[in-house]
Parts: sequence; C-alpha cells; structure tokens
Amino acid sequence: MSISRRDLMKWAAITGGFQLIPPLAWANNALQLEKKKITIAVGGKAIIYYLPLSIAEINGYFKDEGLDVKVVDFAGGSRALQAVVGGSADVVSGAFEHTINLQSKGQFYRSIVQQGRAPMIVLGVSNKTMPNYQSPQDLKGKKIGVTAPGSSTNMMVNFFLDKHGLKPSDVSFIGVGGGAGAVTAVRTGQVDAIANLDPVIGTLMENEELTIIADTRTLKDTQAIFGGNMPSGCLYVSQRFIDQNPNTTQALVNAMVRANQWIHRVSPEEIAQTVPTSYLLNNPELYIQGLKSNLEALSPDGYMDEDGPATALHAMSAFATNLDKSQINTDKLWTNEFVEAAVKKYSNG
Repeated sequence: MSISRRDLMKWAAITGGFQLIPPLAWANNALQLEKKKITIAVGGKAIIYYLPLSIAEINGYFKDEGLDVKVVDFAGGSRALQAVVGGSADVVSGAFEHTINLQSKGQFYRSIVQQGRAPMIVLGVSNKTMPNYQSPQDLKGKKIGVTAPGSSTNMMVNFFLDKHGLKPSDVSFIGVGGGAGAVTAVRTGQVDAIANLDPVIGTLMENEELTIIADTRTLKDTQAIFGGNMPSGCLYVSQRFIDQNPNTTQALVNAMVRANQWIHRVSPEEIAQTVPTSYLLNNPELYIQGLKSNLEALSPDGYMDEDGPATALHAMSAFATNLDKSQINTDKLWTNEFVEAAVKKYSNG
C-alpha cells in the first residue's frame, strides 16, 4: 500500500517522526525560529486583496508566533517584488504570478500561503470620459489606470485585451496605486478606465462613476475569464529563504492561516471595526459592502488550488511574448506543506 506525501505530513505533525521539513517544536507551542525579525513588502496594504496580512499584523498573530514583523507598503505589487529581490525585504505579500516572472529570469521564489483564491480585480471604464463605451475595441488609444505597471492589475488588463484581439501597446498604462489616489485619477479624468480592487471599485460604483466590463471577485467569474482557478494574493519567498529558515517560514504561514480563518469566522462589520480607519476611505458602509463582495475570493484556509499555478501560467503566456511556457516548472512555484501543518495546529480556530 502506498502512502501519500500529504499522509506523511499529517503523520509527522502528529508523531514527530518522519520529517519532510525540520522539526517544528510543537511541544512548546512555539517554533525555534532561525530569524525573528522579518520585513514583508506589500503593494497596497489597505486593499481587501491583502486583508489577511493586515489581520495577522493587527490581531498579533505574527507576535504570537515569536516574529517581529515590519510591513512596508508600496504603490503596487511590482514595487514590492523589487524590494525582496533587492534585499530590503524578506517576504512579499503579492500576486502569485510574480513567482512565474521571477522563475523565467532564473530566480526561484515560492508561494507558501494563499491570501486569495480569485484575483478580486475589476476592470471598469469611466462614465466621465467613456460614456459611450460599447466594446473592448473602444479601449484602443485610451489611458488605463493600474495599481502599478507590471502589477497583477496590469496583467489582468493584458489578458483581457488579448482575449479581445488587442495588444498592451494599444493602450497606455498609468500607475495610480490602490487607494484614494486611484479614485481621484478616475474622477479627474486622468484615466479612461481602471483595473483596481475594493474599496476603490466600490467607491467609484457608489456614485455610478464606473461601468464594469470584467470582474474577478467570484470564483465563477474568475473561472469563466481565466479558464480555471486563478490564485491571487499570497506570501512568497525565495527558495533559499525557505531552505535556511524553515521554522520561520512555518511561523509566517501559521499567522496567515489564523488570519484567513478569522476573516471567515467573524462578520464584515467586525472586520471594518478592526482595520485602520484609513482603509475605509471615509465610508465604513461601503467598505463592508466591499468585504461582502470579495469574501468568496478570500482564502478560508491558505491552500493553493492544484490547478491554480497552471491557470496563472496560461494567462501570463497569453500576452508575455518573452515568456517560454515550457521552461517554467510550476511545481517549484508553490507548496501547501506549511499550510497543512498550520491548518492542523489551528484546526479549532
């Protein structure tokens, strides 16, 4: 009788016997951390896409694991990626597809826990500058706001354009961030369309300033657009970091899994009362509505869907002409092993 890798992981966590990763020292309910001070880079901390990271920080879950975490916020995911590659951050809270870009350049980074299981990105056109929008062809020559050039919002637009016979060069991309500045960019006519997330999208929709043309806040819509489960926000680190700091990696995942579980256990109203008031963009009710719209897309447990990496690779290869799909090993882009151990530890919340 064969024994699966998952069964071995479960047996190891229970007995402390056969180990696929170094001992986790559960006996003292704390890990022997190789590195306690950790810097996490994130692109747009206030957006719901990264809510689990904020909850893990606010609720003290990182501290509970013995970690001293500093979260550094950037304008977009591509900037956060640059921070970890440049050495000023240890971990990125960012979009999964960045691991594909990195591997294509010979840099091996791996997703260790999911924050989202759908991109949560919405593409809409401005009712101010494009009131007569009829089809995606109308986007040609227009300015499209994204959180930052090269970010996941940029990728989503590229994929949308490709599906409708357009190229990224047919439009102009403008970085507008993921907060109040993005709302202002639409209202002042700086951009004709925008790919962003809640609460930005909800704020614009409240006053009918936007017409949505593509939406990935539900699993059904995401699967329809991308052809499968599409992973989104995650914590990703270099393979070298995992190899050198397995217990620290486990501690990070433990905190994030607790945050995922907490989000799905409490009410949107309690979440809105927990996050900083700046996240609410002066409209708590709108933020709550955004939470409800995105709840399905937020991971309940941190697991990666097994078809997710292949879906992400297909989406990227559809528009990234310099990406050789055959050279990417998706198995090296992610792991559920740390999540399995964390879920077992916090199975009772």
